[in-house]
Amino acid sequence: MAITLDDQYVSQITKLFVIPPRPELLTELNALMQQEEPSLVEMGNIIAKDISISAAVLKLINSPIFGIARTVSNINQAVMFLGFDRIYGLVQGIKLKQSFAGKSSISLERFWDTSEEIAQVALFIGSQIKTKVPVESLYTLGLFHDAGVPLMAMKFQNYIHVLVESNKNYDHSLVELEEKYFQTNHAIVGYFLASGWNLPKELCTLILRHHDLTFLDKKESSIEQMTFSILKMAENIVHTERRYVAAPDWVYLKEAVLDVLGITNYEYNDIKEDAIELVIGN
Repeated sequence: MAITLDDQYVSQITKLFVIPPRPELLTELNALMQQEEPSLVEMGNIIAKDISISAAVLKLINSPIFGIARTVSNINQAVMFLGFDRIYGLVQGIKLKQSFAGKSSISLERFWDTSEEIAQVALFIGSQIKTKVPVESLYTLGLFHDAGVPLMAMKFQNYIHVLVESNKNYDHSLVELEEKYFQTNHAIVGYFLASGWNLPKELCTLILRHHDLTFLDKKESSIEQMTFSILKMAENIVHTERRYVAAPDWVYLKEAVLDVLGITNYEYNDIKEDAIELVIGN
């Protein structure tokens, strides 16, 4: 389903949803990165002030996904290993999860666990398939792509019923059902969240269109199409492993996804098995 934004949508989103503000930590880091000669040490010092973020970054970096031979024991080492952009992307994603609190019609913990797995599997796929897609973009997109879901679940008490209906009947996508019941959908809400957090324009567009089954119709193998394809592959791997059934979009997109990424079905299955063992299984 292709999605476009008009004035009516913009007005509705503004009135219905309170978008979590961009955290001060990200504002500080962004200001540092705009300097002519930003300091890696200063970046590490800023992040180190937030103990929970530092711990989460170190846990992720020391996972099999990054394949670093030695253990990274402090955040300054992590910054030196990965550099500004990668660390910023990781911190941004981790902060997102911490920004949602309150009453919800779904389990926020379970939602973010799934999003984290998708983000990590996307990172793993990016490390296995040599593309020009920045790995930090894959992690950020993995966490942000469905971020409109918890916002809708916190706004609408009956949202859980729409999710259940969508999971039972793949003939109608979640986006279509959301439009039917709420006159908006999680892709649009997520787009506004991502824009408010100053994510790159390309990622905001991918969040808006991540359920658009026409996105790969004109195959260009652009960075955007490769990023979209890795996300869809990661979604399906996690969905298949956790729910024992393919993700709703996969049957429509599988052939195009593998074509854009330049891999065979055999190679896809190899990556899937490794991701389940090294990422989901840990």
